[in-house]
Amino acid sequence: MTTSPQEGLPRGARLAVDVGTVRVGLAVSDPDGLVATPVETIPRVAGSGAVPAGAVPADIARIAQEVVERGVGVVYVGLPKHLSGKESASSAAARGYAGLIAQAVGPVPVHLVDERMSTVSAHQALHASGRAGRKHRSVVDQVAAVVILQSALDVERNRSIRAGERVG
Repeated sequence: MTTSPQEGLPRGARLAVDVGTVRVGLAVSDPDGLVATPVETIPRVAGSGAVPAGAVPADIARIAQEVVERGVGVVYVGLPKHLSGKESASSAAARGYAGLIAQAVGPVPVHLVDERMSTVSAHQALHASGRAGRKHRSVVDQVAAVVILQSALDVERNRSIRAGERVG
């Protein structure tokens, strides 16, 4: 396997996941980890109680499909924290969701990365682009995933390590 421009890191696309209570935003990078782009927003199913025990929820299955189709080398999941850095109930939910992703994607590493302000940044970017506030809902999770991924890519570039905390 070849290495990426971030010395010592394996080459491969990176996938970011912005976990919401209703929707999940996805963003992906190129194989060299240079640019983050939005992929899609999928309905959140995992954790809703609508999935029989032992079954893979449709949203987790969709994420696993993206990992395979795009040759993803690492999945970054946003970890919401308070501005103080303390974790909340949303943090626990994101940790649980990241665990489900890790089970579904097998050997591909899953990392939790601090996502403080990602949704705020996403709304600001959409507003700056001229998109009406009421139309943000359909894409804000994708844009938040782009913000999460770009932050992780910056860590990779600056420190030559994977960003965040590895799940499992």
